[in-house]
Amino acid sequence: MADYGEEFEKIYIRYFNDVFLFLKKLSKDESIAEEITSETFFKAMRSIDTFRGETDIRVWLCQIAKNCYFSHLKRQQKFVDLNDLEVANNKDTIEEQILSRSDAMRIHRLLHNLAEPYKEVFMLRVFGELSFKQIADIFQKTDNWACVTYHRARNKILSQMEAENE
Repeated sequence: MADYGEEFEKIYIRYFNDVFLFLKKLSKDESIAEEITSETFFKAMRSIDTFRGETDIRVWLCQIAKNCYFSHLKRQQKFVDLNDLEVANNKDTIEEQILSRSDAMRIHRLLHNLAEPYKEVFMLRVFGELSFKQIADIFQKTDNWACVTYHRARNKILSQMEAENE
């Protein structure tokens, strides 16, 4: 049992910063990123026996992190702070601010429903800020594959948005 704890501690030390930076980019909030990073590693520790090694452990951890973040967003949707909707020295009306939030959630929903590997590649590129070479290394593919897959994912999201607007 001590070996198991030591092994997970190595995983935690090795990947903590990657997961934190991924969540910081995704949430644009350092305190939320810290909170969800802790939650991510707690969930990963509880389910490490389900990790089969079919993907890079960093990708697995980022997937858990992303799911934790989306759960966090769902919890937050139940509580809307009216101060966030104040116009206060801003040209945006309350309706525009609500619409903007709605667009962000729509994009997250489309991304969440995107098939693999498009979803993962897009998330790693946009939110994880990984280079195409780093993404290619994770998937054990070429840089070109990562680039093409990212652009296809981006086009799928744009197409779905256009289809919803019609």
